[in-house]
Amino acid sequence: MTFPVHDLVGETLLRALTERGLQATLPEPTTLEVVLPDDRCLTQDITEWRQDAERGGPAAVAKLAAEFADQTATVLGQYAAQQPAGGMPPADNLRLRIYTDDALGDMRDGVVARPLAPGLLETVVVDHPDMMVVLSRADLGGADENQVFAAALSNSIGTEAHYAQTDDVQGVPVTHIGGTHRYVGAHVHVLRRHVEKAPYGALVSFPVPEYVVMHVIGDVHLFSAMEIMQALSRHQFEAGEKAISPQVYWWRPGPYEQLPEAEALAGGGVPDLRPVGIEVDHEEKSVTPLTAGTGELVELWMRDQA
Repeated sequence: MTFPVHDLVGETLLRALTERGLQATLPEPTTLEVVLPDDRCLTQDITEWRQDAERGGPAAVAKLAAEFADQTATVLGQYAAQQPAGGMPPADNLRLRIYTDDALGDMRDGVVARPLAPGLLETVVVDHPDMMVVLSRADLGGADENQVFAAALSNSIGTEAHYAQTDDVQGVPVTHIGGTHRYVGAHVHVLRRHVEKAPYGALVSFPVPEYVVMHVIGDVHLFSAMEIMQALSRHQFEAGEKAISPQVYWWRPGPYEQLPEAEALAGGGVPDLRPVGIEVDHEEKSVTPLTAGTGELVELWMRDQA
């Protein structure tokens, strides 16, 4: 057992887990890895727990660590009993969650994840009533990875409650696809459900796990829409817990969306998402595209407007 240097909260948590017979490490301050008796490694994001423990002060840390360790030991015991060594967890427990490349860090190669867009990964997780763990590649066994992603997507989209609400933000219609869970990002795979017509696609962002934010590109001036989407995404990213990214992407419907939905979810592909952004100088009345995709989008939209 190793402790991060000068990390009272992490040291206390690891000691509590060790006392309950669990071999655990903290490869990163907010990532807990627990090794089961059969050498499988389960990974859990403990950002929220750590924030609660740090807010509680030194007096509360030991109590919170003990409670967390008791809960973890119980849940992992149930998990181990349900899942044969080297086998898959029940398909009904699979969900899909979006992380940035940086958030997964060194874990990237050891978990079931794939690129969604530049800077973003979509990751299969195992959802339990009391915790969520990232699915390890070692647990795939002989399972087809595309089918595993398909199950995670279908559960996240079809099983978890969600809503779609469109509001006018300074003259720009913005849709929030949201829920009380952290798997809403999966809806980027079925944006056609939420969009009737999108000749130029849409601006999309994933500031926090509970929201997909979208503006369907159309009659509203593109620069105004991009400014609003950038500001809104940045605000939600800075204010939210477990924030993902303030980056805005251009969703360009294409071959993925032309497939039947079930085939698309199981086919191993992802929607076409390209990073976009502009820098506006209102005094000089100038606009600077920040990515190659932005230039392509601006050219396409302005050509048709002309």
